[in-house]
Amino acid sequence: MIMRIWSARTSGDPQAYEQEFGSHVLDALGGLDGCRGAYLLRRSDETGTEFVTLTLFDSLADVRRFAGPDVDAANVSPAARAVLDDVDERVRHYTVVSAPTPP
Repeated sequence: MIMRIWSARTSGDPQAYEQEFGSHVLDALGGLDGCRGAYLLRRSDETGTEFVTLTLFDSLADVRRFAGPDVDAANVSPAARAVLDDVDERVRHYTVVSAPTPP
């Protein structure tokens, strides 16, 4: 399994990106073969909010179907860019070597 990690920041209303993620990103990922889900993490302080997305795929080939040939390029929609101040243009991929066992 492959974990794709991406981050972005906003000094605006964090709920704007949370809504974008919930209504568009999850819908897009839900229709992809090999996508095993996604997490959205949020951390806020006095300067703004940082988001980190963790997306799970069965293989790098599945990531390629989502991201295109440059799998390390961020796949950020115009709507997401509109509510974020700063986005990472590159992502990181990790092979999952240990994960919790479902109950």
